[in-house]
Amino acid sequence: MTHLPYIVAAYGLTLGVAAILSVNATLRLRQARKRLAAIEQPRTRQPS
Repeated sequence: MTHLPYIVAAYGLTLGVAAILSVNATLRLRQARKRLAAIEQPRTRQPS
């Protein structure tokens, strides 16, 4: 009896979850940077 299928499945699941978390973190970081850039833009005042 071999344990190879279980080991391959465990490694595959681990790598899959790590990839999903990495992509999610990258997308959230991009979104946060865009929001920060929008907040930090200097506003021009209208003369009164």
